[in-house]
Amino acid sequence: MTGEAKPLPPHLQVWVEAPKRYRLSHTHVQMARELGLNPKKFGKLGQNRQEPWKAPLPQFIEHIYARRFGRERPEVVVPVEEHARQLARKKAARKAAEGPADAAAE
Repeated sequence: MTGEAKPLPPHLQVWVEAPKRYRLSHTHVQMARELGLNPKKFGKLGQNRQEPWKAPLPQFIEHIYARRFGRERPEVVVPVEEHARQLARKKAARKAAEGPADAAAE
């Protein structure tokens, strides 16, 4: 049972669905996350037939990221699933570290 993958939290699940829906790469998703963009609003940001003046969503994210951070791409690209695993490990380590301290205090 320890080998089973836990489902992602809802706030990360929307980021897993965004690349499929809007044809984004892991790099674009990470850039959008670092910018604080809401993946539920990507439909409004991207280009469609009736709005030819808008840039396609990947180009828009790259432009905003370069303007804010002064570099073209993130230094290290981590897929959302790996980021979720890192958060789970960090939480488990924090819980294990404070667990014995609570027992010793009683």
